[in-house]
Amino acid sequence: MDMEINSTLYTIARESTFDLINDSPVLLVDPGSDYASICETLVSIGKPLAAILLTHTHYDHIMRIDLGHRDYGNPPVYVSEKEASWLGSPVDNLSGLPRHDDMIVVIFKPADYFFELGKSYQLNSVAFDVRDTPGHSFDGGSFVSEREELVISDDALFRVSIGRYDLPPSIRVVLLKSILTQLFSLPIHYQVSPGHSFDTTIGHDKHFNPFFAA
Repeated sequence: MDMEINSTLYTIARESTFDLINDSPVLLVDPGSDYASICETLVSIGKPLAAILLTHTHYDHIMRIDLGHRDYGNPPVYVSEKEASWLGSPVDNLSGLPRHDDMIVVIFKPADYFFELGKSYQLNSVAFDVRDTPGHSFDGGSFVSEREELVISDDALFRVSIGRYDLPPSIRVVLLKSILTQLFSLPIHYQVSPGHSFDTTIGHDKHFNPFFAA
């Protein structure tokens, strides 16, 4: 394996932040709520931060973009174009809803680059495809590394579960179709690192996930 993936599960929504590590500067995926832990991990890795990648733009996955951007040399931020405006909209990123009155309102400036869903990328020697996995959010994307045989599955597929589909504008049938066509089409041995909860494999969830029971 040429790349190491480091995942850390945080407390505000049990969301995961990922560090993609090889001989080049680090790619940070979904900077969540615990900025102290994000910094501690980056210090322990001992490499510069090359870019911030976003699977989608709900608040729990973008809460510390601003601090990471400020403290690590303004690395470029990548996001799906269809969710780019959510970075600056607390209603769309859900941080501004009444049920989150006890939380900071998340507003961030526009991203630097838009992912083209379905396209292959190579950033700092990390090669990956961005697969379109809407349904939980409007246009989330999962990152697939064929070389490393792994998937960062957005908030689409979880271990024996799927992402929430009761949040506007989530749609259950769209989410299920995304997983079936974009993720379950991958080899069964691929490791899956979801945006919440624990790792799984494509094969495990094709067999055991109750949302896809025959």
